[in-house]
Amino acid sequence: MALEWEQVNVDAADPVALGRWWAEALGWVVLNDSAEEYEIRPEKDRLPGLIFAPVPEGKSVKNRLHLDFRPEDQDAEVSRLLALGARHADVGQTGEESWVTLADPEGNEFCVLAPRRG
Repeated sequence: MALEWEQVNVDAADPVALGRWWAEALGWVVLNDSAEEYEIRPEKDRLPGLIFAPVPEGKSVKNRLHLDFRPEDQDAEVSRLLALGARHADVGQTGEESWVTLADPEGNEFCVLAPRRG
């Protein structure tokens, strides 16, 4: 038996706004712009994707699962994401990490890693 990773589901207060933010942040395409299931992918036929679905409750604690991204230029990417509306997030890091922890407009944490060496 084989499994194919289809998507990550993200609970959202406003699935359309959050989905649009992530589509812009990642440069991904929108497959479904419904308020009940806003779906984005790297390309139309490429997986995995992200689906944003409405939930009545707000986020209250640190996510147990988060996404990591590895850019070519960490400083430039962090600046770009902050300009789009991300914010720095404190999840207990010591300040010595090689990554930067940010949160999207609804508070979902994600990390921007340092570039790969050599």
